[in-house]
Amino acid sequence: MPTSQHVVLVMEENQSYSSVAGNMTAWPHLNALIKAGSLASNYYANAHPSIPNYFMLTTGQTLTLDDSSTKVWDVDNIARRMLSAKVSFKVYAEGIKQGYVGGNTGLYVIRHNPFAMLSDVASNTTIANQVIQPFTQFTTDAANKTLPAFSFVVPDLNDDAHNGTPQAADNWLQSNIIGPLTTNPAFQIGGDGLLIVLFDESVDSDITNGGGHIVATFWGPIVKAGYTQTSKTTYQHQNMLRTVMEVLSLSNPPGAAASASDMSEFFNLK
Repeated sequence: MPTSQHVVLVMEENQSYSSVAGNMTAWPHLNALIKAGSLASNYYANAHPSIPNYFMLTTGQTLTLDDSSTKVWDVDNIARRMLSAKVSFKVYAEGIKQGYVGGNTGLYVIRHNPFAMLSDVASNTTIANQVIQPFTQFTTDAANKTLPAFSFVVPDLNDDAHNGTPQAADNWLQSNIIGPLTTNPAFQIGGDGLLIVLFDESVDSDITNGGGHIVATFWGPIVKAGYTQTSKTTYQHQNMLRTVMEVLSLSNPPGAAASASDMSEFFNLK
């Protein structure tokens, strides 16, 4: 696997694969990104509702099915691994202030920010202030070329297609993520940038493999250009967790990610 010090993971919400992939009316910018990068066409969420999918992405476990839970979990997770290995990371979330690990406020919901419910961050004010940032800081860091090795982006409910329209989410993605990153040297030829756009779960009526068929796409210099999945492998959030950890040079992924395959077919391998 190639390695990167510029991984950006953006979460979108509650859309079926068929309503996103190829839908140029609702998602023109995301589909342009898919065309330029790689698409996992056999990717499924782990469960319904949202929260177990976010925990699978970060801990390799679903942990809870209660979307209203604000429990802080002391389990192995990617934040713990990054802190131990001194791999820089930030959560950029719309609608909150620096260091905020509290519950829902305005259009921000804690269930979309698993890092605020992991003890390594939530129980350490110093770490929380370093890691949890308002989304405006992403704009600044991208412009100043000071993004951390791993950025976890949490749009608010209007901008992640949960409450707002897909068109609004697509426009937000283009204006706030894709556009700024295309001018960042890490995401240009010769760079090591990796942008991942991922949906947490499909529509509630789709329970295939737990959470339904969803879009997962990769883009950047280390990604195969114009590639759609050719393997028959079924990928889920534990595969994404393993993949992100491998790209960040973190070994022994936790939970179900330990036995999951990586998603190396989408990358320009060394």
